[in-house]
Amino acid sequence: MTWTLPEPMLATPVSVPDLRPGHAAEPKWDGLRALVSADAGQVVLRSRRGTEMAASLPEVVAGAMQLPDATALDGELVVWDAAGRLAFERLQNRLARRGAGAAQAAQEWPGHFVAFDLLRLSGTDTTSWPYRRRRASLESLFAARQLSAPWALCPSTTEADVVREWLTWA
Repeated sequence: MTWTLPEPMLATPVSVPDLRPGHAAEPKWDGLRALVSADAGQVVLRSRRGTEMAASLPEVVAGAMQLPDATALDGELVVWDAAGRLAFERLQNRLARRGAGAAQAAQEWPGHFVAFDLLRLSGTDTTSWPYRRRRASLESLFAARQLSAPWALCPSTTEADVVREWLTWA
């Protein structure tokens, strides 16, 4: 049976951090929701609407070699500016480039994949696992593989005070 990327689960934005027991929160990123799958040397990088983005972000595709085979992640594509702030307009510019233009842009404004969910791990579909198990496995993947750029692990918390702090970010 061939495994395919599922439709992404959509986040629910909140203005008040009323975390119920067993729930977690993550910060909102100023980027584009994306899914990435590495399987037998083939990398699929697509938006939540299904747009293929691999040709525009060759550094993310190349970075997929850090992942175990038959692994897929859900996350957000972002570009940081020189001051470390998110630069959505740079990401939009990156998506308009292909080939040599994309490779050149990757040097100046590299894209990063902020992972917040593990969809598949070494051939095992994890989408039916409880969130806590997927999150623990995602954190273990980052630690065991010592994932580095273009990968970033999205912070997650069950603490309302941390969420309140995140809501002050501009």
